[in-house]
Amino acid sequence: MKVRSTTDEDLDVFVDTLHAAFGRFPETPVDGGGLWWSALEPDRGLLATTDDGRPVGTAAAHSFELTLPGTVLVPAAGVTAVGVLPTHRRQGVLSAMMRHQFTELRARGDFLAVLLCTEAPIYGRFGYGPATYKQRLTVPRDRAGFALPRAQVSAGGSIELLKRAECGELLEEVYDRYRRVQPGALSRPHRWWALGAGQPPITPAPRHIAVHRDAGGAPDGYASYSLDDSGTLKVDEAITTEDAVFTALARFLLGHDLVTRIVFKNLPLENPLRWQLADFRAAEPVEDDWLWVRLLDVPRALATRGWSADGELVLDVDDPFLGERHRYLLTVRDGRGECVPTDREPDLSLDVRDLGSIYLGGTTPGTLVRAGHIRAHHPDAAALADALFLTGRSPHCLHWF
Repeated sequence: MKVRSTTDEDLDVFVDTLHAAFGRFPETPVDGGGLWWSALEPDRGLLATTDDGRPVGTAAAHSFELTLPGTVLVPAAGVTAVGVLPTHRRQGVLSAMMRHQFTELRARGDFLAVLLCTEAPIYGRFGYGPATYKQRLTVPRDRAGFALPRAQVSAGGSIELLKRAECGELLEEVYDRYRRVQPGALSRPHRWWALGAGQPPITPAPRHIAVHRDAGGAPDGYASYSLDDSGTLKVDEAITTEDAVFTALARFLLGHDLVTRIVFKNLPLENPLRWQLADFRAAEPVEDDWLWVRLLDVPRALATRGWSADGELVLDVDDPFLGERHRYLLTVRDGRGECVPTDREPDLSLDVRDLGSIYLGGTTPGTLVRAGHIRAHHPDAAALADALFLTGRSPHCLHWF
């Protein structure tokens, strides 16, 4: 079995192999684009083949920017399209592709990779840990009344209703402003919008777009939604950097006529909507993980993100998949971190996947100490780590890839 990089000529073989791995068939293109694999980068794909050249596995990576705590923007490899044919599973194909990909990513200078995990037990083996979380909120229309007077949550401005085909550039602009200040958010490169790749509202699939404009007429938020035959209004995403703007958009969506229920597909766990409703139990939440993080260069990763407290922490980090184990001294002063090798006794011992989980601030070290994942070497270690990794704004990712 061999693993090699792909070229433009491999696209059809790559797509067919990937779909066969999942027991699916490639969908028919929609008008104006919309095929998710049209955004794949040929020079970042991998094919696993048998010795006689038959393809049996695929993996790829997108070139994204990830927003870290401290609103630091860094390159991130968005790992995707990972699959192995049913005839060749449990024969080391996936492990070989992951090793090959990590080697390539390090050679490119990437210090972290991210992915959306199909099966949690699989990617923990390769050092990925869940780092951002989301909730799906379902609200019956007849229980969607707000408890707070409108004046207390008013953003001012106005809401304009557009069709998806009328506002592509506006959506791209508002999303880009949002992702630059939201920890855990990924960029949406212009080519994704131009190709209609991914999921709505990036694709040209029909959607209504509620655009919020400030008092001066500038767009500062939007919600993408559709209404199906059952009367369910499904909100793909509601994008804004302002709580009051989100509230205005939520009021608009929850007040829609001829609707039985409203489903917000992807909200942060700490979103205030449930607390704003007159009936707290009206909104039914379903929580799930979303973005998983894998650190490939621990010192660089810890030195790059922003920090909200000063202190020192010695981390003993084990990376079983790559056969590496190192001890680092993390020193934080005035929001900046320095991470260097050390021989000092550790405060915490942890797996690289657990470091990935706490890296963006979405999971506290103390939680993983209590879960038995992280070993604290003295009574104050967990509290110290919690204080250092604390972020002012919880990480959240909307982008599907």
